[in-house]
Amino acid sequence: MLVDFNEIKNILTSYKNIAVVGLSPKASRPSHQVASYLIDAGYTVIPVNPGQNEILGQTCYPDLAAIPQPVDIVDIFRRSSEIKPVVEEAIKIKAKVIWMQQGVVNHEAADLARQAGLAVVMDRCIKIDHADLPA
Repeated sequence: MLVDFNEIKNILTSYKNIAVVGLSPKASRPSHQVASYLIDAGYTVIPVNPGQNEILGQTCYPDLAAIPQPVDIVDIFRRSSEIKPVVEEAIKIKAKVIWMQQGVVNHEAADLARQAGLAVVMDRCIKIDHADLPA
């Protein structure tokens, strides 16, 4: 699925609160590296991992519903087969964007999100796309 880079640029410049679902506490994992990059780039990163209390110095939540602040982007590091429940939660908390990381594809969940009015980015790395933004 092709994504309009202007849409990605608009998402990354308009929204600053990013819940990272499946964020690993291990520095070697892609989710950890991406979240660290986003923090350094000035975003508010909200870790979501039911097995952790804190990651990257941020309070970690067991699920999206437990986050006490508004969430703009839900960046998902989960298996493609596990995306739909995350999207359903994102809709309930009134997130604006579903971002499925590189290698994560779930068309049913993407359609559900779009029907609820959320923007969807699928099978793309938010870190790579942010780094590609013009200065």
